[in-house]
Amino acid sequence: MSAATAHTDMDEDLHAFNQLRPRLQKLAYRMLGSVAEAEDIVQDVWLRWHTAAHDGIDNAEAWLVSVTTRMSIDRLRAAKIQREHYAGIWLPEPLLTESPATPEEVTERADDVSVAFMLLLERLTPEARAAFLLREVFDMDYDEVAEAVGKTEAACRQLVSRAKTQLRDERQRFEVSRDTHRRLLQSFTQAVEGGDFATINALLAEDAMLLGDGGGKVTSFPEPMVGGKRIAQLFYASSLRYKSGVRFQLVELNGEWALLRYLGGELESAQSFETDGNRIVRIFVQRNPDKLGLIAATYSAPTER
Repeated sequence: MSAATAHTDMDEDLHAFNQLRPRLQKLAYRMLGSVAEAEDIVQDVWLRWHTAAHDGIDNAEAWLVSVTTRMSIDRLRAAKIQREHYAGIWLPEPLLTESPATPEEVTERADDVSVAFMLLLERLTPEARAAFLLREVFDMDYDEVAEAVGKTEAACRQLVSRAKTQLRDERQRFEVSRDTHRRLLQSFTQAVEGGDFATINALLAEDAMLLGDGGGKVTSFPEPMVGGKRIAQLFYASSLRYKSGVRFQLVELNGEWALLRYLGGELESAQSFETDGNRIVRIFVQRNPDKLGLIAATYSAPTER
């Protein structure tokens, strides 16, 4: 093979991989709940693709998806063992997402990548999670799912069926428009920054729940905090303590509007909210600095008002 031919082949390989890279990245993140680990997986897949004998590969997409899936399954098995010893509550690393172009894309994204949904996926076995995602989120045929997961079509159908039943039984669904979600968060932000306890409390459901992830690196709650009034008191206390030093920024994380909270100009947490359209029912507070690095590098603290 001439040097020119080898160079052309390398360019074609790179082009084929880059075309599929966003899809592989989405799959790996939904499998692992970690942006950093998903990037590591995709990089490893590229190395395997670069050194593979392409003459024996009939379908580049099927090959790349299969390798990404199996590497993600192996990584998730190890991660599940580590998470059993995780300090406090484990929450997925927040994923920065751009505003979708259509209402359909909004619904699809919020359904398959929200923090609440990612937590539900944690309850599935690695193989069930992979089969479910490939079939229900990435819309692959069962023969393709079977090839990627390394099981029979019948086994994959059973895995997906059981996963759907489990997720349906445990998943709360609220049909809330994107604009309603945004307005609710804006009202919450104004109330906290203004130290308005009555409004903070009114915006929280009586049985609201807060889950926080400090990763053992910063202070957080080892168990979920339950009760709207208790949570309202927590936010109110921070507004009294930091006064004008508390600032929020509205951003899109995991396909939904979310808040970044800054204390004294430093990013303290990324907060995702689940609402019923009228009040906040769950708050997911990511405080682990290891999971906030990308966000901190992307967004600067809002200016004083």
